[in-house]
Amino acid sequence: MPVFELTDKIVFPHPDLAEDTGLLAIGGDLRPERLVKAYQNGIFPWFSEGDPLLWWFTSPRLVLFTDELHVTKRLARTIRRHPFEITFDQDFHQVISECATNRTEKGEQTWILSNMQSAYLRLHELGYCHSVECWQGSKLAGGLYGIRLDNVFFGESMFTRITDASKIAFVALIEHLRKKGVKLIDCQMTTQHLLSFGAKEISGKQFQQLLAKHIKSTQPDGKWNNE
Repeated sequence: MPVFELTDKIVFPHPDLAEDTGLLAIGGDLRPERLVKAYQNGIFPWFSEGDPLLWWFTSPRLVLFTDELHVTKRLARTIRRHPFEITFDQDFHQVISECATNRTEKGEQTWILSNMQSAYLRLHELGYCHSVECWQGSKLAGGLYGIRLDNVFFGESMFTRITDASKIAFVALIEHLRKKGVKLIDCQMTTQHLLSFGAKEISGKQFQQLLAKHIKSTQPDGKWNNE
């Protein structure tokens, strides 16, 4: 199948037209309106330094239903000890920066380039993109960020500096989302780490159906409080 080139008009080809690799389109920009439209349809940007903007719809898709979270006994014991202070939307800038540098420090490529960081920081300012932070004193021990549209949360990246910090941030995220009525988390890529939490692969068609069911509004929900 051809890879579609985007124009200034905020329109994406149908996800069914993606290549087997998941690559759907090239070009466009990272304006908030385009990013919201992309996520609403299960499409996400992912590219490396020197690449053009690349847009993907992967199938199968790894998702986690918030009422199917699995926490191991060991992690549950750790959580009960309250090793970290958990906050929401308190330091989005540092979280996304740490997610990027954590990968480069390991010698891995990162898609969280400066233009991506700026774009998601703008989404955060608009009330679409959220962070979860794990603090040990004044030190940011771990965290994650992603986008919420209505009853779906699209996970983007997580990092940890202290053992279990990102796992505890993830569990805190699920508990927070349940209270807000969020039913589904898009995990994008399949990893053993996420499978251990109860995530499962579904077809691209099933994913599209779930997005249509759970996203009735694309209005931002604003900054999360820390109740």
